[in-house]
Formats: sequence, C-alpha cells, structure tokens
Amino acid sequence: MQFTILGSGSNGNCAYLETPETRLLIDAGFNSKQVRARLASISRVPENLHGILITHEHIDHIAGLVGIAQKLQIPIYCNRDTKDAIELTLETKFECRLFRTGDSFELGDVSVETFSIPHDAADPVGFLLRTARGNIGFLTDLGHATKLVLERVRPAHALVLESNHDVKLLQDCPRRPWSLKQRILGRHGHLSNEAAADAAQEVMSAELKHVYLAHLSRECNKPEIAHRVMAARLEKIGAAHVALSLTAQSEPCATLHL
Repeated sequence: MQFTILGSGSNGNCAYLETPETRLLIDAGFNSKQVRARLASISRVPENLHGILITHEHIDHIAGLVGIAQKLQIPIYCNRDTKDAIELTLETKFECRLFRTGDSFELGDVSVETFSIPHDAADPVGFLLRTARGNIGFLTDLGHATKLVLERVRPAHALVLESNHDVKLLQDCPRRPWSLKQRILGRHGHLSNEAAADAAQEVMSAELKHVYLAHLSRECNKPEIAHRVMAARLEKIGAAHVALSLTAQSEPCATLHL
C-alpha cells in the first residue's frame, strides 16, 4: 500500500491511496492540471483512478472534480447533501455513488468507513480507510474532535490530522475580519495546533505510527509552530514511535509505503 498527500492547505487538499487492487483520491481540491501534475510527480495518472472520496463541498476539496471526475468518468463517492452542495457550487451535475454518513462500504480491497465531523458544510465526513497493510484516518476541517470522531479513527496506523492555526496568530491577523475569526475558532470551524495535539493524545496507541499535520493556514500558522506543538505533546505522552510529518500546499509529501 502506498499513500501520498498531494497537497494540503486553505487553497487545495488532495491525497492519493494505492493498494494492489484500488487507486483512490481523497478530495480533489486542486484544478485538474494541478491534480495531474502532482500525480505525475509520483508516476501516476488520473485515468487509472477507481474513485474519488469527498469529505465535503468546500472549493478547496472539490476544485478538480469537473476536469478529473466528470471528464474522465471517475466515480465520486459522497453523501447526498454533499452531492447537492457540490452541484450548486460547481454549477454542473455529477454522477455520484452515494453513501449515508456513518456507512461503511468496499472499494476493491479498501474498506471505507465514514463518520460525521463538526464543520460548517452540508454534511461533512471523515474517513477511516482500512487496507490489508494498515488503516489511514482522515480528520481535516473540523471545529472540535468529538468522542465519535476520536473513536472512529482510533484504529488508524496513519492519521491525517488538521492543525490549521495558531490561536494568537489568528486573533492578531489584520487581514481577517472578526466574523471569519469567530467562524474558524468556533465548534464547526477548524482545529488549532493545540486542539490537534489534544486529539492526537486522545487517539494515541502503539499501532499509530504516522501523523500528518494537514490544512495549515498560510496566514495564521507557521509550519515550525505546528510541528513544535505536536512534537512537544508526543514527547510528553511518550509517543516516540510516531513519525510526525508536515503537509504542504505547494508540493506532495513523501510517499508512505506500508
């Protein structure tokens, strides 16, 4: 199994998972040219995808759907409210394979578990992707980590976890109106660095070996701050077995092979 975060941040989110039988994108938040280029950087092409899993309809998660899913007739997997919101946002109709939030289903040799997350979207979800070689949890774009969310990603061997902002940098940011700051800080907004560290501590296990810090704000966070906060928490709880990685908006992360 190989897993690559092709990019993550406020301007685009997309990840690639490949198993012996299945090739998937998780979100497609870059334009189709960018998605193709980032896949090419790991010697892959979108024509070979079996599906695209969508967490929610915000544009930084769906920008490439017209040029990738629609043009190449690649199935989109999402819930009905997300489908409706995508079609409203992109002003076009899509053929989607719908699931109900909380459902599990098989995609080739990948078992996809879905669960509700608290975010200001129509019906946003997180994923736990189970493969024969390990499980990958997706927790991005959530205002707080509920007990349900933490329980659902606890079996993860690798966890993609939002670490969106430093609270002080956000509060002091002159380019963001107070209403936007309230939205980001709210219970349906985005996780701060400290909240991400709290979530990681809650789900920590001997099986969790990789944590990826995702969806870092360009204006209200710094990679070194996000890394320092999480690294300090991992050290405090004795989680020396965990490899900590930062995602980037501009380029893919190193590929994880399991």
